[in-house]
Amino acid sequence: MAVYALVDCNNFYVSCERVFNPALEGKPVAVLSNNDGCAVSRSAEAKAIGVPMGEPAFKLRPLVERHGLILQSSNYTLYGDMSERVMSVLATFAPGAEVYSIDECFLDLDGLAVPDLAAWCRHIRATVKRWTGIPVSVGIGGTKTLAKLANRLAKTSPRANGVLDLAGHPGWVEAALKRTPVREVWGIGRNYAGHCGLHGILTAYDLTQAEDGWIRKTMGAVGLRTVMELRGIPVHTLDTEPSDKQTTCCSRSFAETVTAYEHVHDAVLTFASRAAEKIRAETLVAGALQVFAYTDRFRRDQPQISLNAMVRLSPPTSSTPRVIAAAIAGLRSAWREGYAYKKAGVILLDLVNPANVPRDLFSPPPNPRGQALMAAVDGLNGRLGKGLVGYGLIPKDAPWQMRCGNRSPNYTTAWTDLPVARA
Repeated sequence: MAVYALVDCNNFYVSCERVFNPALEGKPVAVLSNNDGCAVSRSAEAKAIGVPMGEPAFKLRPLVERHGLILQSSNYTLYGDMSERVMSVLATFAPGAEVYSIDECFLDLDGLAVPDLAAWCRHIRATVKRWTGIPVSVGIGGTKTLAKLANRLAKTSPRANGVLDLAGHPGWVEAALKRTPVREVWGIGRNYAGHCGLHGILTAYDLTQAEDGWIRKTMGAVGLRTVMELRGIPVHTLDTEPSDKQTTCCSRSFAETVTAYEHVHDAVLTFASRAAEKIRAETLVAGALQVFAYTDRFRRDQPQISLNAMVRLSPPTSSTPRVIAAAIAGLRSAWREGYAYKKAGVILLDLVNPANVPRDLFSPPPNPRGQALMAAVDGLNGRLGKGLVGYGLIPKDAPWQMRCGNRSPNYTTAWTDLPVARA
């Protein structure tokens, strides 16, 4: 019998900030997206005073004044490192683990010689909190979808106290399904939820009672698999060895709109360098590249444009100089003067393991010196700090650089940001 647990970090970004700044405990806190744009993580106290997910920062100013809402700039370096710590702890508790997202992990509990899974998961919860400082909730179910549903209830039900076991209590499943709105079911998006509502399907339980033919016609095979999982029939297995990525993207909205080619050029150079670094870390090479830049679509008073250019990389490569050269060539060919650009980015496509790259008579042979150079650059940046060695002199005060007026230090990844204890 399959048994899965979903471990989900509570208000993860806010929890990471609180680990190193205990003064934030018990206070309404919201972490903002890149460029301090909108709320992407909220403490329970922030939710209680009415901070919606995705609310623009400028609309939160009244809550700052009335309720003392604290706004933190996002620090993804810190969050990524804290995520790795949490996932490494969770991996010691089960023979199989699937890291589903930065703050979620599925555990395979099937066959574990544990008399009380709920008590055991409370032990997991306490261990993660003690070793990392991050609070988590645990949902247990006979399928991954039921585990996800149980996790949601574990977070919101005071009686559950952070752990809910639906696998060990089959009689609770129907009640849990009836308490879950259909829009909250994993894999049911806004459009599908709207279709369900038109046919009187308002809860997860209602969805399990719908006819398979209607489900397949309305939501396709993916929707039918979701419903089967809600009925307790395992369809999704643990993905412990994710397949290689097909694409990777590095992009960002600018702190200010820019009109000069030089500013967009510098931004694209930076994004191309970062994208190449990302695929090297996964031992992949790219066969094509797309570079894009576009204006602020919310500024209807300004002329709008979207630039796109595709460049083939032959042979496929992860070399930063080659990726930068291709990205700049694409930007130059697509560039249009007279527009205020708000965002740019680089997408690497057709990713493949270097061992699987087909060879032809006209491709240049591999360049060992170039590979050694990239390894040396990555090694230096890994040991001494990201971005220490790079390409081009990019001003730190460039108008496209990300706005982060209240970012916490990189406590766990930078020697200069280590917390200082004073007796």
